[in-house]
Amino acid sequence: MATAIVRKPISFRLREDVIARLKQRAALANYSLNNYVESVLLDDVYDEPNEVTKAAIEEAKNRKDYPENELYSSAEELMNALNAELDAE
Repeated sequence: MATAIVRKPISFRLREDVIARLKQRAALANYSLNNYVESVLLDDVYDEPNEVTKAAIEEAKNRKDYPENELYSSAEELMNALNAELDAE
């Protein structure tokens, strides 16, 4: 049985232009304003991968059948390698 997530009402004072942008983005994502703001905040607060994802990352890093030159320590490093490859063509 799943436990209920308790939500507590809270108020913020935001600039009108920020509220307008949030409403636009919420509409584009087909979210309510509240749900959109909550999802943005959750993305910021919980940006660390969960245990399953961490285990998968470690497994991928430790595979022996990958060529050494195709292992990247970050997404930025991968993108730099891909861009260098495109520039070389």
